[in-house]
Amino acid sequence: MSFENSNIFNKENLDTYLKALGKEYSKLGGRKMPAELILIGGAAILENYGFRDMTTDVDAIIHASSALKDAIRKVSDTYHLPHDWLNADFVKTASYSDKLIQYSVHYRTFYGSLNVRTVTAEYLIAMKLRSGRKYKNDLSDIIGILAEHEKRGSVITYEQIDTAVVNLYGSWDSIPDDSVAFIKDTLAHGRYEEVYQTIRNSEKQAKETLLEFSEEYPDALKESNVEDVLNSLKARKKERTEDH
Repeated sequence: MSFENSNIFNKENLDTYLKALGKEYSKLGGRKMPAELILIGGAAILENYGFRDMTTDVDAIIHASSALKDAIRKVSDTYHLPHDWLNADFVKTASYSDKLIQYSVHYRTFYGSLNVRTVTAEYLIAMKLRSGRKYKNDLSDIIGILAEHEKRGSVITYEQIDTAVVNLYGSWDSIPDDSVAFIKDTLAHGRYEEVYQTIRNSEKQAKETLLEFSEEYPDALKESNVEDVLNSLKARKKERTEDH
């Protein structure tokens, strides 16, 4: 399980890459069979919010002809990006739902051949709750989304989030208990901007802890055990602190 990724995507260069992708795909006949990308995760947040300034990968649900793969590779060569800079690996994760397409909204169309959509706020929150990783941006992203909507005067309610979770996953049964407690506590106490940096710092510390562990025990971390390992390392650190 890798935690290192040197790719840096921000709103400006992501739009540049998508524009270039639309141009290349159009050259390959894309206007006859337009491609559709549904940006999720960090990429969707970059395009819709200002609290997060970068992401290290661009995850999307992709509907396109095989020519899009050639267009993606052309863009990667032009801008010195890895060939999987845009990928659909997300569909293999637990956060994926085939209903996401239904709850996405139009973002931009590039060169008449690349239609880009993003996932709306409460559905992004539902996905982040389903994932609930304490060593990524999942929890801080939830806080950031809630904070920005509060600023805009379009407060996101528990009822909206509940509807999104049920629409995507059928019920809350697949949402981790920690995530359920987190969203209920967050909505009850508010102070989103105040809490955001605290949560983000906690995520950074958790990632650093796991990086140190993975350096000492290569290949020991798996998706299936990372949360247990993190909890164990935190408990051990707490014990050492209390002993001193």
